[in-house]
Amino acid sequence: MTGRRTGDSGQAFPIYITVMAGLLFLAFVYFAVGQAAATRNGAQTAADAAALAAAQDARNQLRDGWLEVILDPAAWDRFLNGESYIAPRACERAASFAAKNDAELWGKRCARLPVGEEGFRVQVRTRYTVGESIIPGTEGQHATAEATAVLEPRCTFKAPDPTPEPEPEPAEPDPKPAEPGPIQGLSCDGDPWEIDPERPRLPSAADLFTVRLAD
Repeated sequence: MTGRRTGDSGQAFPIYITVMAGLLFLAFVYFAVGQAAATRNGAQTAADAAALAAAQDARNQLRDGWLEVILDPAAWDRFLNGESYIAPRACERAASFAAKNDAELWGKRCARLPVGEEGFRVQVRTRYTVGESIIPGTEGQHATAEATAVLEPRCTFKAPDPTPEPEPEPAEPDPKPAEPGPIQGLSCDGDPWEIDPERPRLPSAADLFTVRLAD
């Protein structure tokens, strides 16, 4: 009886070793897949943040430029249409946000979208590798990702038609120049804005443009 029991135990031991080795291998595979997925997700998060940061910086530039010509409606179009901003400056902002997410601009880097669209396409690479030297063969494997953020104008400007005025009676010239009146014709998402030079109530950058990730 004892001999048979010992023989059974001896036969079961190799099976036990094989099962445990298989389980350890599966655990290692799941760990490797999880690490790779986490690295890819980290790369995509960094790319999304970088693209949005570039577009938001461009949006702030556009509003600042618009404020500089606020009393000259004829110069508004290039700002309200989202055309007049410095792309390299916005891309510097993209690089900064990529770095905050432990990534760097890579490959196609940061580029302004083609004519007809306003925004940025950004590609990043993680600074860390897939396995961080834990998984053999992944020491030099980084994850890359791309993201596109667009600027969508929310405001339009159409100067109102001038109202004809009756011929004034001859009078002595007024030594004081006439104060500029409110500027009308600006509309953001259908809501009219009246720009009063004396008491300006101005749209914010978010009122002027929507910034979003593109599919």
